[in-house]
Amino acid sequence: MKLAFRQIFIIAWRDFKAVAGTPTFLLFLLAPLFMILMGIAGGMGAGQVASSAASVTRIAALADGTDADRISAVHEQMRLIMTGEALPMLEVIKPEADPEKQAARLMASQSVDYIGVMLGSMNQPRIYHSVGAAKQGRYLAALAENAERSRIAGATTGKPLTRPQLVEARAAPRSVGGKQATASIAVFGIFFLTLFLAGQGVGMLAEEKSNKVIEVLAAAAPLESVFMGKLVGMFGVALLFVGFWAILGVIALSTLAAGMPLPFNPAVPLPIFCILFALYFTTAYLLLAAVFLGVGAQAATIREIQMLSLPITVVQMLILGLCTTAASQPGTSLARFAEWMPYSSPFAMIARAANDAAIWPHVLALFWQILWVGLTVWIAARLFRTGVLNSGSWKSLFRNPLRRKNA
Repeated sequence: MKLAFRQIFIIAWRDFKAVAGTPTFLLFLLAPLFMILMGIAGGMGAGQVASSAASVTRIAALADGTDADRISAVHEQMRLIMTGEALPMLEVIKPEADPEKQAARLMASQSVDYIGVMLGSMNQPRIYHSVGAAKQGRYLAALAENAERSRIAGATTGKPLTRPQLVEARAAPRSVGGKQATASIAVFGIFFLTLFLAGQGVGMLAEEKSNKVIEVLAAAAPLESVFMGKLVGMFGVALLFVGFWAILGVIALSTLAAGMPLPFNPAVPLPIFCILFALYFTTAYLLLAAVFLGVGAQAATIREIQMLSLPITVVQMLILGLCTTAASQPGTSLARFAEWMPYSSPFAMIARAANDAAIWPHVLALFWQILWVGLTVWIAARLFRTGVLNSGSWKSLFRNPLRRKNA
């Protein structure tokens, strides 16, 4: 075992230096920065388009006197309530001799988009709205309703009749909604990191097969040690990537979000949850990377790698859907199935950590997942030996997993 660990370490260090010591790794390390900048640029562009559209979009109410005052006051009150809604600007216009023609002229305006116009008395308003703007028409109807209620209540200007006091109350610790939201965020976080980082090992063995390096390694060490060493080396690269961005994230959060409450509300204590997140990311990465490593070992060309990797990615998306659903339904048979299925277990168990305060199931789950990491590596190495190197028969798949080959 000491020799095996030394071989694994040597191969892992070799692959780690081969990846992390190249200039292209810096581009890979900064790839999320480019994605963030593109997202910011796209968001700014979309926001500019939305702002430009909102600046020329109006709804109008043809009213004067006290009705105009009530409508304006009620509109301001409703804007305070509907803070999450994108409400167009309201114009209160003095009605002309023929309000119907005035409304038609406003709706046909070429300089400003009037998508809704209300005219008539508040108890029987007539509302015009453009195609697809029925929501704005209903908003004008609600304005008329509340303005009429204000008139019946005796208000002359539509000012509020109540003086509410808003007191911010802390949510109950470890609420059901907070736990499920934390579970979903954790599941997606591990999924994104593993899918983004684990795919780098697909072409590793295919490249070394073409230049005969893998034959030299296979002659110097058992294939199981070669595969495990490559897996550990890839994981070291992933840790470097995650550590770099984790430090930047902590600095950004401590600077920009100082004093804000944390969005995480797991059932287990937050430090333990962070440790479990790191452990389940490790097992999820090793499981997926071992599968990708086995796929790359079987493929001979880039086309074959792409064809074999696509089904794995599709299965990963199905696992994400399964675990996201299980996160919102803790304790069900679906959640238990996801927790015991090896390749979905890390995602389902981090969701369980957010929903359930028990610690002992995670110890069992981690041993179960590590067992499947070793089993996946062993199967990939045996398939590579018998199917690619043509060394041994198919019966040897199940014999002597750690036997050292003689150089």
